[in-house]
Amino acid sequence: MSKQGRVLVAMSGGIDSTVTAMMLHEQGYEVVGITMKTWDYASSGGSKKETGCCSLDSINDARQVSVDMGFHHFIVDIREEFGDYVIDNFVEEYIAGRTPNPCVLCNTHIKWSALLKRADALDCEFIATGHYARIREENGRKFIRQAIDEHKDQSYVLWGLSQECLSRSQFPLGPYTKPEVRQMAADWGYTDLSKKGESYEICFVPDNDYRGFLKRRLPGLEEQVKDGVFLNVQGDVIGHHDGYPFYTIGQRKGLGTAFGKPMFVTEIRPESNTVVLGEVDDLLRNGVLVKGVNFMKYPDLHQSREALTQIRYNDRGTLGLIQQTGPEAVSVEFHAHVRGVAPGQSAVFYEGEDVIGGGIIYGSRQF
Repeated sequence: MSKQGRVLVAMSGGIDSTVTAMMLHEQGYEVVGITMKTWDYASSGGSKKETGCCSLDSINDARQVSVDMGFHHFIVDIREEFGDYVIDNFVEEYIAGRTPNPCVLCNTHIKWSALLKRADALDCEFIATGHYARIREENGRKFIRQAIDEHKDQSYVLWGLSQECLSRSQFPLGPYTKPEVRQMAADWGYTDLSKKGESYEICFVPDNDYRGFLKRRLPGLEEQVKDGVFLNVQGDVIGHHDGYPFYTIGQRKGLGTAFGKPMFVTEIRPESNTVVLGEVDDLLRNGVLVKGVNFMKYPDLHQSREALTQIRYNDRGTLGLIQQTGPEAVSVEFHAHVRGVAPGQSAVFYEGEDVIGGGIIYGSRQF
């Protein structure tokens, strides 16, 4: 075994995970590559060709790099583990009128669990991924810190990692920008890889059509939820829609009805198949309620604390006061209004670059 130790690297075949493996190999770690097959898109009935981390091409790309660099590579089929939890939850959340974030759920409950399980079986001390984030430690606690590249930072989707997971995880790309990572790939002779594009789709919905996915997953759903009504914020019926699961908070386009002015989804009521529409200001809230909180930087919050709270992946965050209201519950009072709070999405709390913790939004309020 090398002096640095033995590390299991999650390799999707993309540029980020490939450069991660190369970096650790160059640093003297004994690298073991692993590619996890999470989803077979053909089984969902989608029309788009399978691409991304689960495609045969990507698996072969990951294996080829392992051969080139001279380290072992394994392919692990976790479709059953992934599907039972992540995909079922994805469907259930939309049926409950919420907007899920499957990447967070996968990282928290599937990907890291699967990696640690295989790391133990392969005698690997550490696991590593190509996420753009950093890990810090203070007062005996490990926590996520934002990446140097603010445009690629992925700290938002890592809030659920436990202390055990963090103690064995490495994110080598955290101190680098994406252009620097591309240059590294080119310097190692992988010119085509260095030009490879980004993928922002959910891995099991590569055509980005979650409505079509729900219909294929739940035959008969479309018939069950048709003929729902649109209400305005005063409670008046102003139109009809195709079914509440096919709408998300903040949605403006694709409502299927012209209202003479921009209208947005402000509330979804699954029990009555009702979607409430309002104008842009009707989306404003100054507080959110969060459950399932994982505290990272501190074991808990003994008193209210000012923090920047990010309520969606591409949100810049809003300052506010966070107050622990239960063992895994937090209330956030923003200093300014935020727009488009969507139950089911994650709220992540930052102190500077450090992640205090995060959880799942289950409601909003006015203080």
